[in-house]
Amino acid sequence: MSRTWYRRLLLSYFPIFLLTVTILIFTSFVFVNDISRQETQKADRAASRYLVDDVDRAVREAEMSVLEEVESEPAYKSYFNGSEAGDKTNAYTIARSLRNMIDASPYIESVYLYDRRNQFVLTQSGLTGTEGFADADWLKRIDSDKLAGGWQPLRESSSDLSVRMPVRVLTINKSMPLPFGTEGTLVINVKMSAIERLVDNRVNEKLSFLDIAGPGGEPVYQAHSEPPGEGKKLNELKLDRLGWTFSSGIKAGGLFGWVSVISYLWVAIALGTVLCAIVYLIYITRRNYKPVQVIMNRIEAHQIRTMDQGGTQTDELKMIDGVLESLIHHTQDYEQKSRENERLQRSRLFSELLRSERAEQTVERLQTLSPFEDASASSRFAVVVHEIEKYESVFQGRYTRGDQNALKFALMNVFQELARGSGLQAWAEWVGGDRLAVIFLAESADGETTEALRRLAESYRAWVASHLRLSLCCGIGPVVDGPEHIRVSYEAAESVMRHKLLLGGDIVLAGNEDSSPRLLETYKYLQTIAELVKQFRMSNGQWRSQLELLVEEFEQDFVQDEDIRSLIRALLQMLRREVAVMSDSLQQALSEEQTAAFESRLLEADTLDEVGAMLSDYLTDLFRLYISASETKSYRAMVSEMKAYIEEHFANPDLSLKHLSDRFQVSGKYASYLFKTEFGMKFVDFLTELRMKEAERLLLESECPLQDIALKVGYANAITFGRVFKRISGITPGDYRRQKRSLPPLEN
Repeated sequence: MSRTWYRRLLLSYFPIFLLTVTILIFTSFVFVNDISRQETQKADRAASRYLVDDVDRAVREAEMSVLEEVESEPAYKSYFNGSEAGDKTNAYTIARSLRNMIDASPYIESVYLYDRRNQFVLTQSGLTGTEGFADADWLKRIDSDKLAGGWQPLRESSSDLSVRMPVRVLTINKSMPLPFGTEGTLVINVKMSAIERLVDNRVNEKLSFLDIAGPGGEPVYQAHSEPPGEGKKLNELKLDRLGWTFSSGIKAGGLFGWVSVISYLWVAIALGTVLCAIVYLIYITRRNYKPVQVIMNRIEAHQIRTMDQGGTQTDELKMIDGVLESLIHHTQDYEQKSRENERLQRSRLFSELLRSERAEQTVERLQTLSPFEDASASSRFAVVVHEIEKYESVFQGRYTRGDQNALKFALMNVFQELARGSGLQAWAEWVGGDRLAVIFLAESADGETTEALRRLAESYRAWVASHLRLSLCCGIGPVVDGPEHIRVSYEAAESVMRHKLLLGGDIVLAGNEDSSPRLLETYKYLQTIAELVKQFRMSNGQWRSQLELLVEEFEQDFVQDEDIRSLIRALLQMLRREVAVMSDSLQQALSEEQTAAFESRLLEADTLDEVGAMLSDYLTDLFRLYISASETKSYRAMVSEMKAYIEEHFANPDLSLKHLSDRFQVSGKYASYLFKTEFGMKFVDFLTELRMKEAERLLLESECPLQDIALKVGYANAITFGRVFKRISGITPGDYRRQKRSLPPLEN
């Protein structure tokens, strides 16, 4: 066979190769130096801009996190506008809120409230006077009213008495109550050390430096700065929020030196590269020719067999193209079906492991389908369950169905990447609309594995909150032996997710005892609820004790979140039946729309204490409405007056609940409720009893016809009167008159 293909391949490469290399050599030699300098400056400016944005974002987020908490927490407004009786409770709530804000942010050094009117300072440690306060000098500057708005220049502060050495902070003052109050000041101090760490992490100490100057040109911080006269300053950026100026550049002997060396050695390197490329081109052409030769030999052999069989000769390239196209289609179909089948089997195996179904050949299937390496019957596993908080209102309400699927896929991949980065073997699958279950292969001691899972959960939660603005909560199951016990770890992790209100926290560790189900003794809680409603209806303030008892029972019996909300729903329904009839305002407050809105607010609560506080506030407002309605209506006086009115006007045919509601200015339901409560019978029965007694007297003592008696006792005709009389007495009015008059006087 001729070697024409080899020569064609070899000769076809050389002209383009030589032309391309020649152009690249001269073009690169001319422009490489200038382009390198420009790109270096652009890259430095981009990095500096990114750093400035990070600093601005960190300061802004620290400020906004505090302001959002202050705006959402009613205790802050109540502290300045409330009564003296609630000051201690508000102070405790605010101190706890300040601690939570400081613990939640790595940038906040301290936050405290300055009550200018009463000369008190409320910190995370509690309420204290201004005398002896560690940051008293700053309070004097606040009182002077000479501070400009926005962030103040860098200063030293010792806002916590336990810290003796002062720290450098950035401070911003906010008038209280928000937004333009004059009663006090909210002081937010941001740690300069945290900002310095952020800057150090963004600056390459081997190549770059960065200097930060204040509004007056005073030095604020220098990151890897060079001595005077050395280094190259490239960019200068301004951060308007703080008034800082960021000056960045590269160090002497760094990148510019390397660019110069590259420009001088470029010609020698290019020539050496050309020679090496020619040698490699010849070698690779010879090597690539061998498969072509084998293919051509097979094609020629196929052509010979075809001609022997009497077939016509076909073009080799068309034959190769047709065979390759058919092979590609078959391969793609096979790979797609194989991937779909493998994904289905993996998902089915994952579900079976969580529920201990089809335990046969579990180890072999794990080794084949799971991402675990060296999984065996003696391997130890742990299950972690992640749940998207506020799934319906935030996740489903914010994104379309397609975006939800894409985000879920991204969340699963991000978790697996973080797990690999932590040296953990993980297998993640979505087991519900809002829950991601992960099976881990434990390769170390139980305590070390649990701690590693907790750290991984914290990093994953922080990543999702930072990049996707979603909040996750996590339940970590215990480490179990063997794949057949994975269900125990999963049920324990899922159990703690059903008790988030009681356990609290965003990451909860589950024990083996959490996997066992607990029976809900509904009757006990309903008794407590019934007693609470009774005390409420009797205008007794002891209902608050019953509410506290109910919350304690929830906590003692470890009641699930959904059961807690169901029992609270039952409490509201019972209250609606008992007290809603008192007034229109109570009916409106206990309507289905209002209770549904309150139940939706309960979903925002993170702990049982928050649920109890929200329920207590809600019932307190209802109690005020109930007391007001009871006092306004003069309950017992109204009942007596209403009874006397009915006894006097029972002969009026128009006497009804509507007539009474118009006469006494109450609702018909409330009038019926009063009769039922006071006399133990309905209004209709009470009225009928009065009319029948008068009818019996008239039948015995007068000779009036039945039509006249019917009119005198409040009936329009004798037929209606006779029907009612027979239903009550068992006989007709005429029979009653004849029967009673035929008896001796003594018996009569």
